[in-house]
Amino acid sequence: MGAVDETRGGVSLTNLDQPLFDGAGATKRDLVDYLDAVHERLLPELRDRPLSVIRVRPGQDPFMQKNLPKYTPDWVRRTSVWAEASHRRISYALCDDRRTLLWFANQRAVEYHATLSRAGDAEHPTHLVLDLDPPEGDSFRMAVRAALLVRQALADAGLVGAVKTSGAKGLHVIVPVVSGTTAEESAAATRALAARAERLDPALATTAFIVEDRGGRVFVDSTRAYGATVVAAYSPRIRPGTPVSYPVGWADVESVTPAEFTVRTVPGLLGDRDPWAEALPAPQSLPVDLVAEGRTIPVARVQAMHEGKRRAKARREAG
Repeated sequence: MGAVDETRGGVSLTNLDQPLFDGAGATKRDLVDYLDAVHERLLPELRDRPLSVIRVRPGQDPFMQKNLPKYTPDWVRRTSVWAEASHRRISYALCDDRRTLLWFANQRAVEYHATLSRAGDAEHPTHLVLDLDPPEGDSFRMAVRAALLVRQALADAGLVGAVKTSGAKGLHVIVPVVSGTTAEESAAATRALAARAERLDPALATTAFIVEDRGGRVFVDSTRAYGATVVAAYSPRIRPGTPVSYPVGWADVESVTPAEFTVRTVPGLLGDRDPWAEALPAPQSLPVDLVAEGRTIPVARVQAMHEGKRRAKARREAG
């Protein structure tokens, strides 16, 4: 760690004038200042949720950190989660206060990805996520059109969602659900909504998990369920210009560009408002028919895995 440049909120901050990453157009100080400026809006998105961050050290590729390092201060709250994939317990941070957020900022944690459920209650997510991933190139307008399909599918089911930029090239539609909604019900409803959006305009939207099957369409990703995370509203992203995942509102979604929302511009755009808190609808009950429909739809990732194996076998036999 370099010499301490300043102390803020009880946290020693170092190397503040270093560039954040190549193409960031921002320094580490800009990151710290930004996160501090928005902490009252960002913390409600993170509080009491197991947190994964993406950090970027000078001269290194970005990396995702789930397990807290041994040097983490003991005042950082944490929760232990069993990871089925790696067969070990992972100690996740709970970023509940400004001090913890500033500590992460000093660790050069740029991106903040929180779970859909709260610590100790993985079986009951608080919201659904439909992630709209457009094809490569300047295709944000396609993502917008796909988001409007999702909005229509929600309306047809008697539901409403809020929309934000992903901070990358797509959009996220978030649907808060009532307490007691199970992860299985939530996952099924998300699959059904994605399928309904695809049916509204199959030339624009697809639920095909395998990239080569998407045919230049927007992928309506229904796989954010169970232990999945989503980048939090107001989180920066490790992209050129350091953009931010930002709430845009249905009235404005067709007129914005993701590059408008960066660590430099967002504090001024926000003023004293919290547009994400304003945009999020009250938690909703999932319609029984929507959940039932979703239960008949295979999980995209599992289906893609089987299909990949089938194609590999066919290629071997053909060769």
